[in-house]
Amino acid sequence: MFFSLILLIVGFVILIKGADIFVDGSSNAARNLKIPKMVIGLTIVAFGTSAPELAVSIKAVMSGNSDIVLGNVVGSNILNILLILGLSSLFSQMKVKDNTVEKEIPLTILFSSLLMVLAFDNMFDKNILNVITRTDGIVILLFFIIFVYYLFSVMKKGNKEENDKPKYNIFKSIILIIIGLISIVIGSNLVVDNAVAIAKILNVSEKMISLTIVAFGTSLPELVTSIQASRKGENDIAIGNIIGSNIFNIGIVIGIPAALIGNISVGAFNYIDMFTMILSAILLFALTFKKRKMQSKEGIIMLILFVVYYSYVIIGG
Repeated sequence: MFFSLILLIVGFVILIKGADIFVDGSSNAARNLKIPKMVIGLTIVAFGTSAPELAVSIKAVMSGNSDIVLGNVVGSNILNILLILGLSSLFSQMKVKDNTVEKEIPLTILFSSLLMVLAFDNMFDKNILNVITRTDGIVILLFFIIFVYYLFSVMKKGNKEENDKPKYNIFKSIILIIIGLISIVIGSNLVVDNAVAIAKILNVSEKMISLTIVAFGTSLPELVTSIQASRKGENDIAIGNIIGSNIFNIGIVIGIPAALIGNISVGAFNYIDMFTMILSAILLFALTFKKRKMQSKEGIIMLILFVVYYSYVIIGG
């Protein structure tokens, strides 16, 4: 257990430094390519930080432990908004653009609601086990195509707001992105593997592990990347990372394994877990709709809801 604790700390160090490099590379890539930083956040950063969730889900489905897939995604999506955006807003005031409030956050609500409907579509027939079928996976992927189409439409408009010159050229920016991403993956893997090992020594249940340690561990890239981006004033990358990651988590992390392999078990997860995921997205919309920004006050509200939900998970879930 002592060795696992040491590796856990090493993983955190690698993760934090990797996220710092990743944000710098991503920000400079946006400037070089003259595209909105939000698009970089919604694509490269979001997909990169969602890589651990995808790896965990594919491994879980192929090894017959599909119960952990849904907990991984639901837990990560709740953590992404309530904990990560909540903490990020404490470090710096985060301005939220009109497009984000009017289109991107509603898309997050749509994907979250879709997942709940598909997960519990057999709720009235007790003889049928609630699962996410191959057909459900295809439906999720079709919705994800809508999101990709939206990204292309935003990308075509270009970057009319940012005129600042890049610190690094495009080649060096890409190298930084790759180095940062590799460090993030290595660091998060060290943290997740050793955290799970410690949890098993302490006899923690599989549902608890998936909703807490695995969800938190696979959300570490988003957590550290968004906080670092917020500290550097890169709000579009910080917010785009979270929104994009939540959509990628449902569209790709669940969509691909479900469409290719099928029958991802809903298992022990209930309406409160799913409803909290949807509520967190609705809360983000409500808190940013009028002011178009997130401050410490909004962050504290999110963190309170995060504590309430995880108190339920730990005590009664």
